[in-house]
Amino acid sequence: MRILFLGAPGAGKGTQCQRLAEKLNLPHLSSGDILRGAVDQGTPAGIAAKPFMDKGVFVPDNVLVDMFKERLSTPGCARGFILDGFPRNIAQAKALDVMLEEIKAQLTYVINLNVDERLLSERITGRRTCSSKDCAAVYHTKFSPPAKDNICDKCGAVLSQRSDDKEELVKKRLDTYREQTQPLIEYYDGKHVLKTVDGEGNPDNIFDAILHTLKVTC
Repeated sequence: MRILFLGAPGAGKGTQCQRLAEKLNLPHLSSGDILRGAVDQGTPAGIAAKPFMDKGVFVPDNVLVDMFKERLSTPGCARGFILDGFPRNIAQAKALDVMLEEIKAQLTYVINLNVDERLLSERITGRRTCSSKDCAAVYHTKFSPPAKDNICDKCGAVLSQRSDDKEELVKKRLDTYREQTQPLIEYYDGKHVLKTVDGEGNPDNIFDAILHTLKVTC
């Protein structure tokens, strides 16, 4: 399967993509992870992307397109993949169409996680991530807090808040989503691959709904 997840920041794409990747044994290609890895490693793309990420706005199209073109052509993606955070606008979607055509593939499903905007802000600002690169477990101060305040349950490392999850940047991120990414819902609906799933409520129930939509046995 070749699956793309859509949804506003805080919709839960990362959590559900990770679970689905484990369930289907497919690579989870997250634009955020790829970009943050490049920033941490100090690569040219990472250096170029960092100022945009710190401001809570999307990085230039060419940075993401080049990164994903390289990843999609690797043997590890031959039997399928799960895209998370790319494409983020119509231009990137058209670039993805070209990439897939080159490898003689097409998207199987596009899952749109639908969440009320009032809930999104609370989800984003409360999100905390393990500072250990080998762990990277995700928590939430209200919905899934660690047993010990600000300490990862899995490895004991300190939890941190992503720079673009801070309250002053959340409104800007949501505005950018509405302007640039939301039009992809209509774009993929026109290709007859879009499936909308309710992204509110218990994460386990949401995951079951995704599996049902994909016709995957639980």
